[in-house]
Amino acid sequence: MAHHTVRSGFQKLGERLNRHPQGAPQTDLLYRILAMLFSEREAGLVAQLPIRPFSARKAAGIWRMKESDAQSVLDALAGRAILLDIDHNGETTYVLPPPMAGFFEFSMMRIRGDIDQKMLATLFYQYMNVEEDFIRNLFVRGETQLGRVFVHEPALPADGALQVLDYELASDVIRTAKHRGVGICYCRHKMQHVGRDCAAPKNICMTFNSTADSLIRHGYARRVDEVECLDLLREAYNCSLVQFGENVRRQVNFICHCCGCCCEALVAARRFALLRPVHTTNFLPQVQWDQCNGCGKCVNACPVEAMTLVSANDPHRPRNRKAKLDAEICLGCGLCVRACRTKNLRLTGRAGRVITPLNGTHRTVVMAIERGGLQHLIFDNRAHLSHRAMAAILGVILKLPPLKRALASRQLKSRYLEALISRMSV
Repeated sequence: MAHHTVRSGFQKLGERLNRHPQGAPQTDLLYRILAMLFSEREAGLVAQLPIRPFSARKAAGIWRMKESDAQSVLDALAGRAILLDIDHNGETTYVLPPPMAGFFEFSMMRIRGDIDQKMLATLFYQYMNVEEDFIRNLFVRGETQLGRVFVHEPALPADGALQVLDYELASDVIRTAKHRGVGICYCRHKMQHVGRDCAAPKNICMTFNSTADSLIRHGYARRVDEVECLDLLREAYNCSLVQFGENVRRQVNFICHCCGCCCEALVAARRFALLRPVHTTNFLPQVQWDQCNGCGKCVNACPVEAMTLVSANDPHRPRNRKAKLDAEICLGCGLCVRACRTKNLRLTGRAGRVITPLNGTHRTVVMAIERGGLQHLIFDNRAHLSHRAMAAILGVILKLPPLKRALASRQLKSRYLEALISRMSV
């Protein structure tokens, strides 16, 4: 009976996680992961929390307890990096981040003794790398995705012939961030515990702004200044790691330095390449066919197997090979350009610009529209019967194909919604 009680509690928490546009498919593995991170009581309480940021007073009202008691629960959860506590003009608000990039990752961003990290890593590996539902749910539902690739800055032409906007540069994110934190790479730390990690550096993953501030205060990230953060970025460049960060233009909260073997974003980019699980840069490498010597260094550098060697079609040298790009699956990171010793690769602009959401609010709303979950953002207080009823009604409406397509139109995402959110942020 106790087993069923615990499972029921974590089922409710799983349902709460699935109200976020990212979601987390409910399986026994998910319940086992949640049971390592939450107590049964905490799971029941967190299951009632809204998606949008909330105060201790609001949580106390939802939980029907004293504000001081609610504050203690919230602070304990923030202390374990399950919730983020955000200070805004002297007032603290809380938010439950999604599992990725969120409390799953935070749980492995430092060495800790309060949980069995080897067991947790094994469960993560089974849930994300063996079972496919979570990664598919995270990366291939809808057109708008969680993360985007930043261009490899050493590969940019020195003559400035290529137009590059500030938000496309990881170095600009670092320079303009209010807070900068560095922690252990979740992906390689997880793979270390299952004996599959590579030699790429682990103490290199970056968080910024309000997320970094919370993680730093609770010991899950180390505060660094601009100079050290830029040095770590250069180390990542020298290790040929891909910069994968939050898919927004303003207030980027994380940049991971990803390898093709351990990191879930790049694994997904290979596994579901044609479904575009990761937003690319606005650039593509261009092969100078006549000058390519077929050395294959660009092929070895590509983390998603977008570059291959094909026959040079030379009747006098039938074994000659040339590099060929599959633009449909290329991330536009530029690692291949830097790897080319003969300088026969160069970055050029894509035919159409990739749309990057304005900020986290913009991205979350668009993702919710595309995935049919806008009702969970509008009516997100599950303690109110009226919210549950209106969410159910709107959910039915959003499943009507014509309206859903209209709401998810490119015009709404790129113009109307962005303008609305910009006015709300002033």
